[in-house]
Amino acid sequence: MASFGDERTRAYAVLLFMPLFFSSNIVFGRAAVVEVEPWTLAFLRWSLTALILVPIAWKGLRVHWRLLLSQWETIGILGVLGMWICGALVYLALRHTSATNGTLIYASTPVVVILLEAIFRGRRISAREAFGVPLALAGVVAIVVEGSLEQLMALQFNWGDILFAICTLCWAIYSVVLKRPVFASVPTLSLFAAIAVAGALSLLPFTIWEIALVNDFPTSGSAWRSVATIVAFASLLAFGTYQYGVKVVGPSVTAVFMYLLPVYGVTLAIIFLGEQLQMFHVTGSLLVMGGVVLATFPIDLIRRSGRARQAANNSE
Repeated sequence: MASFGDERTRAYAVLLFMPLFFSSNIVFGRAAVVEVEPWTLAFLRWSLTALILVPIAWKGLRVHWRLLLSQWETIGILGVLGMWICGALVYLALRHTSATNGTLIYASTPVVVILLEAIFRGRRISAREAFGVPLALAGVVAIVVEGSLEQLMALQFNWGDILFAICTLCWAIYSVVLKRPVFASVPTLSLFAAIAVAGALSLLPFTIWEIALVNDFPTSGSAWRSVATIVAFASLLAFGTYQYGVKVVGPSVTAVFMYLLPVYGVTLAIIFLGEQLQMFHVTGSLLVMGGVVLATFPIDLIRRSGRARQAANNSE
């Protein structure tokens, strides 16, 4: 029992850093797009990640190759959604908006997932979700229009923020598609490796076109350090720590730690990019996180934990 408790403690310590790794993609991506073109950056990120993942996940890929091959269309769609749109388009968006805006808009993903499941899978929306979803979406609108009613009425938006809103929707679709029962038997790392390969392949022709168009490929040490940082932190460590958390403490507890993503993302943007925190950021983030927590926080998990502690105390 003691060793299990120790491992849970280690898992909680690791999970404190997990949203930091995820948020690093937007922050370091914002710095990287100064030197590296968006599609090139996304391709380098996911091709290098795939090269690292495939040998590690080879056993699972070999065992489940027939299933994965039969689902090649779905895996291809996941690659486009997760790596092409939520890769290259994110980096393109970061050329037109701040990492702070992008992080806060992305934080609304859980409530978009709820809406998509309600629309396409008939999932019933609870009373908490009915209040939380519009609250979070109102926060996204506040960030996109920079808290200006005049800007909202005049329909003057930052295209970078609009792209981030599109990427948020696509990441939510990615999350819903990823939950398909057909993938239940495939190890998480093997499925992730297959999707990374599909994503890299979908990015390749656009990367070739981009390089031919701008006649530029990253050669400087700083550019490759940015790429390496994104591969190591935003890809391998982010997904690795998330999977470790799911394995040790379960998906519900692991998901709770994602509420720290805006805190880390905005803090990193202020420290490393010198971005300024504006009042509309504060207002929008409070609405987004308030709505997300209200709609998705696992209250049943807390109740079960409380009952388990009570049972343990009674047994003593």
